[in-house]
Amino acid sequence: MAYPTVSAPYGFLPMNRVDGTPYAGAMRSIAIASGYAANVFKGDLVAVVTGGTVEKFTGTTSGSPVGVFMGCSYTNPSTQQKTFAQYWPTGTAASDAVAYVMDDPMVLCKVAVTDNASAMSVAALTAVGANMSIIQGTGSTTTGNSAVSVLAGSEATTATLPMRVIAVVPETATSSGYPELLVKFNTHQYNNATGV
Repeated sequence: MAYPTVSAPYGFLPMNRVDGTPYAGAMRSIAIASGYAANVFKGDLVAVVTGGTVEKFTGTTSGSPVGVFMGCSYTNPSTQQKTFAQYWPTGTAASDAVAYVMDDPMVLCKVAVTDNASAMSVAALTAVGANMSIIQGTGSTTTGNSAVSVLAGSEATTATLPMRVIAVVPETATSSGYPELLVKFNTHQYNNATGV
């Protein structure tokens, strides 16, 4: 049975921990400021900001994300009904808004490799052990999914690059679509000695 072709970036997908134990789906609830003016999609990286709320991580070559956005809940200002959603709609006024964040610094995430949002032909094994930068793609308000990826050719020893490559996903390494890597946080916010 052939492995499905990855046709587009999809953000970061938690898979398992570095020590090999399965990722059990644990998430932390972190408040979203009412009216926060940015769409945040499932698979986007997020960071805790001053005031203790979470926002979309917008860094590419530096910065400290706290985890992966997995969805949110809030009281819909139009219907007054509790809403569970795959993405945060920009500007939503809701005082009870909460993001569900996979914030384990040791979790491995699967992610597509792109070259400025176009497919890369192969994920080189030489990327393993290197650090990589991020491409901030635009997610879909239809599906709620992210379009964030890691940048092909950004592999380096630079300590400030946000992601560390742990392995190549062999099933997509030579496919006609987007190759994938397993990465972990290199500059996780919980491991950063400087606080918010």
